[in-house]
Amino acid sequence: MSDFSHLLSPITLGTTTLRNRSLMGSMHTGLEETGDWGRVAAFYAARARGGAGLIVTGGMAPNREGGVFPGAAGLFSDKDIANHRRVTDAVHAEGGHIAMQILHAGRYAYSPDCVAPSAIKSPISPFPPRELDEAGIEKQIADIATAAARAIEAGYDGVEVMGSEGYFLNQFLVTRTNKRTDRWGGSYENRMRLPVEVVARVRAALGRDPILIFRLSLIDLVPEGSSWDEVVHLARAVQAAGASILNTGIGWHEARVPTIATSVPRAAFADLTARLRPEVQIPVITSNRINAPDVAERLLADGMADMVSMARPWLADAEFMVKAATGRARDIAPCIACNQACLDHTFSGKLTSCLVNPRACHETELVYAPAETPRRIAVVGAGPAGMMAAIVAARRGHKVTLYEASGQVGGQLNLAKQVPGKEEFHGLVDWFARQLDHPNLTLRLGKTATEDALKGQDEVIVATGVTPRDPGIPVEPGAHALSYLEVLRGAQVGPRVAIVGAGGIGFDVAEYLVHSGESPAEDTALWRREWGVAAPWLSPGGLARPDPEPPARQVWLLQRRAEQPGKRLGKTTGWIHRATLAAKGVQMQGGVTYDRITAEGLWVRRGEDAQPELLAVDSVVLCAGQEPARGLSARLTAAGIAHHLIGGADVAAELDAKRAIDQAARLAATL
Repeated sequence: MSDFSHLLSPITLGTTTLRNRSLMGSMHTGLEETGDWGRVAAFYAARARGGAGLIVTGGMAPNREGGVFPGAAGLFSDKDIANHRRVTDAVHAEGGHIAMQILHAGRYAYSPDCVAPSAIKSPISPFPPRELDEAGIEKQIADIATAAARAIEAGYDGVEVMGSEGYFLNQFLVTRTNKRTDRWGGSYENRMRLPVEVVARVRAALGRDPILIFRLSLIDLVPEGSSWDEVVHLARAVQAAGASILNTGIGWHEARVPTIATSVPRAAFADLTARLRPEVQIPVITSNRINAPDVAERLLADGMADMVSMARPWLADAEFMVKAATGRARDIAPCIACNQACLDHTFSGKLTSCLVNPRACHETELVYAPAETPRRIAVVGAGPAGMMAAIVAARRGHKVTLYEASGQVGGQLNLAKQVPGKEEFHGLVDWFARQLDHPNLTLRLGKTATEDALKGQDEVIVATGVTPRDPGIPVEPGAHALSYLEVLRGAQVGPRVAIVGAGGIGFDVAEYLVHSGESPAEDTALWRREWGVAAPWLSPGGLARPDPEPPARQVWLLQRRAEQPGKRLGKTTGWIHRATLAAKGVQMQGGVTYDRITAEGLWVRRGEDAQPELLAVDSVVLCAGQEPARGLSARLTAAGIAHHLIGGADVAAELDAKRAIDQAARLAATL
């Protein structure tokens, strides 16, 4: 049925035997904060039904001051316990196991009540923390232990104690955030006292049998981070204090190194888990950018870990392990690590979902029910919106014809996959293409849909996408001006390039143009050199001087808006794109007015009354936005043919595949 024998083998933690070695890692979804516990239960039950070996919840606060934000969920009352019992019962009914993560945010708490080992403000929160005294520390320990006891009362199979990513326990471990001189600071023995004491008290609260996971930071990726000897020392102490298994934590949230974005190579940090594994006698879990069963299987087969944590892949596909176990691995919807609907939503206070799978966290209200009366549906355009609409409609029982004027499916996803650091889009396009192979779906490539062909359909969905917007800049004879479409399709570009427009497309084109050779996302050693990641046994915290490859071209990235270019990019990935281009010497400038494009370059004005000045470049690439491609829609309207507009044909603001796919799925679910 499958060749994932290591991944599918059981493992016993305490008295609990897990059916396989996959861990659905902790993710804060925002579901618990909605107060709709039926919805929370449905989300986790779907993943248990999909074969997760062990599920870990999003972080639950042990007390109000430890919550990631005001109102963060926890187990503070008997009512909370009853609500969580609905979740654990639902998971157990599907044959699954679930642990509750206890997360104390420390100085990362977005609240004026936050506390920490020392009164040092985090760079990612506006609130300075209050330094805890001895009684305050005891309260935090007691509250964490109480949360563990309540978790067992609520039916959880155990807990995960969050000791990494720069949260509360991690803050005590390093001198960067712990300046104390009492028994909780100073020497490493003192600094590690709190996490070790927490594990011991949690084990006492749990009893002997339940699972106790400790999330251990293997590489902090911040100055003054832990040395490798300290990491090993803590791992052994936590083991002695009662941990059942160690989970891998990578990097602090304030680190200058990305750890889970799509530009990070797959399994980029698994070698750290492999190095820790022989140092302890309890199992270890590897994590970060592991999104496919073959990757997980290889890590286990090579002895690099005892379990594999995959978090966001369980958003992308709730049936991940069932598909892997039944020979359908190619049907697993791939997590592309885009962060758009998961982390960007989380850090914006929105409910988590998934670009690839809009039903993630919406299982109870976005339902793909069988159609009561199958209909004939025509979909025009095989970009992300058109493909998703066709797939959902076909799965529901409708007879679907999908027209695509070009010779390939994917639409502008085929442009995204050309950008270094976005190689995961290759797998996404391949997955879409495979899902289109359905008995209810006829794909007509290279076929332009006409009004006559669409007249007889019960429903018509127009997903014709976008066209590049003409910014209206005069172009003189002999000038070399190109659209982003031409560039990403392989057009020749000179050694000095000006990019007009610094939105998402402009940044993508800039990354494409400054790159040559192997993509760092495909080469872990190259990626580590580029970002300055060192082995933590050579450099405490795991930092080195970044040494990126020289740029292939000299690039200017310009925009009319008088603000920092890239300010409106993704909340959790925008800084990565800005840092990547800055490291390649890209000149990013806002407040630029374009005068004309000539054979000599781009004439610009910097300020209202400024005189035109020449930016001497060989090529000018226009990335000035898009417009809906609505020619067919206008003809259908004129012919009196009712139709639905979705995706870029509806709203062309940037290339928003997240919105397009969600819109398409919701429409197809209602037809």
